[in-house]
Amino acid sequence: MIKQLICFSNSMNSKWLLTIICLFQLTAGFPQSGKEKEKLQQTKQKLEEEIRYTTDQLDKTKKSKETSLTRLKILNSRIRNREALIKAINLELNDVQVTMAVDSIQISRMSKQLRSMKSEYARMIYYAHRTMNGQNKLMFLFSARDFNQAYPRLKYYQQYAAYRRKQADRIEATKKAINVHRMDLEEVKVQKLNLVQSKKVEKQKLDREKTEKADAIKVLSSKEKQLLATLKTKQQAARRLEKAIEKLIADNIKIPEKSIGAKELSATFSANRGHLPWPCDRGFISGSFGEHAHPVLEHVKVKNNGIDIMTEHGTDVKSVFGGTVSRVMSFPSLNNVVIIRHGEYLTVYSNLDEVNVKDGQQVNVKQTIGKVHSNSGDQKSELHFEIWRGKVIQNPEEWLTRKK
Repeated sequence: MIKQLICFSNSMNSKWLLTIICLFQLTAGFPQSGKEKEKLQQTKQKLEEEIRYTTDQLDKTKKSKETSLTRLKILNSRIRNREALIKAINLELNDVQVTMAVDSIQISRMSKQLRSMKSEYARMIYYAHRTMNGQNKLMFLFSARDFNQAYPRLKYYQQYAAYRRKQADRIEATKKAINVHRMDLEEVKVQKLNLVQSKKVEKQKLDREKTEKADAIKVLSSKEKQLLATLKTKQQAARRLEKAIEKLIADNIKIPEKSIGAKELSATFSANRGHLPWPCDRGFISGSFGEHAHPVLEHVKVKNNGIDIMTEHGTDVKSVFGGTVSRVMSFPSLNNVVIIRHGEYLTVYSNLDEVNVKDGQQVNVKQTIGKVHSNSGDQKSELHFEIWRGKVIQNPEEWLTRKK
């Protein structure tokens, strides 16, 4: 495509050339502004950091000899991040190709201008040699009828000489500009080669990870009865928690919703949609909101009233907003549960080991309320987090701030 653009540009005027460059930038599908390039670099760095984090988590699961759903969840997260990283590299490659095309076209256009200027300059030198040498110049001046005719002739020689110097300067400036574009082009070519190699490496890693995932699913598929029993236990615990929350709402064990303070708190909470801090400083979403197919069992659906956040052993769990602790409870399979009220909203933190708060206690945003429980068997440290507005379950991903 770049070579085609260069060849095509040789027969185009500057207006059409600019149009083609703009169209090529648009079809490449990649924004060219410095801020967007910086944002892409930040995205890549964040993805690489997430991949390193999930890799560390996978290494911890290797302490257990058995393949577990925890390991499969981490693999899935790393694969998603790897695919997103490859996509980001592709976007960067598109930008590099656009830059190469623009530089190549400009070099071609400027080289054409340089040839034209050199040709014109050569004609000027030839003309000056034939008609404007010292003797001819004097004859031309002295042949004037009077001073009024001689003066314009003298100015003509001066202007012609100045134009020659200006043309020579333009030639030198164009040569330097071409050299700058050529050096830029060489740098971009190196950048492209590095990106192509990086993409190749990431693609190889992705293929290996997908193979590892397929192997893990194969092993787990042979444990269907065990998986079904575990799923049943989790579903029963989730239903008990859901009923407890509904009872909490129905019993109206809260600040009256119609009070001014509750309304203000509700409005403030609602205004922070998409900007609430994460309940854990580190971690990734290992279970998303809603109903999904089971990662291993065929024809089995899994319902999640919130999100699951896989994190590290001993991680602090923090309140995402200021409010009042409505209940501290315990459930089999969910361990300790803390429910915090924020006006008409509830936030629910399940699978805690230690709890630092009690019923009726006021808490601030980002205040530590406990520590996440860690399962010694499969090295899993996973927080379950929910948000309710009255009796309506919310998707927490839409409320938490996006990780930068």
